[in-house]
Amino acid sequence: MLRPPRLPHEYLRGGTAKLLTLFHPATGTVRAKGVTNTPNTVLHPWLQEELLAILDALPPLPPTPRSPLCAWEYWLGQPPSTALPPLRLLLVWDNLAGHYTAALVVWLFQHGIMPLYTPLSGSWLNMAESVQRILVGRALAGQHPQSQADLITWLDDTVVGWNQHPTPFTWAGKRQARRQHARQRRLGGSGAALPDRQLFAA
Repeated sequence: MLRPPRLPHEYLRGGTAKLLTLFHPATGTVRAKGVTNTPNTVLHPWLQEELLAILDALPPLPPTPRSPLCAWEYWLGQPPSTALPPLRLLLVWDNLAGHYTAALVVWLFQHGIMPLYTPLSGSWLNMAESVQRILVGRALAGQHPQSQADLITWLDDTVVGWNQHPTPFTWAGKRQARRQHARQRRLGGSGAALPDRQLFAA
């Protein structure tokens, strides 16, 4: 008689792991690395290395003037006080203290990268965290890690698999439509749904 695979009933905590993540919403590609901890001495060098690789892969700047969105003045609210290279990237991340480190922020500006910080209590706006939940769920599905090394290996392998068929992020895309349809079905026939199935409460 075949039985479904089961996890052991014991849970031995062999340590935790972190997943350093850069997510490109338009393509869905992820740059990530599993580590045991994330002090600035680990995060900043990895981030700088990955950002330099992204900058190297960007196409040359067009000779014609670009959109105002590509100007430092638009994001800073005023012209920069010192000469800066052309703006090439927008980096959205949460407002941890380490992300405000002066040396790192100066390095970003010197390489044409504008850091944009999510507001307080707004970490859910950081899409990298949403992707991390998906990747971690896939890495741990049906598995029982015995060590930090196992966990980091599974995370790294899952990122490789994700990038073979990445899922781009689309505002108001198919997933939102499915969620809206599911909410309408749950509320259908109740006082919270109109006859044409348009919600006025959710």
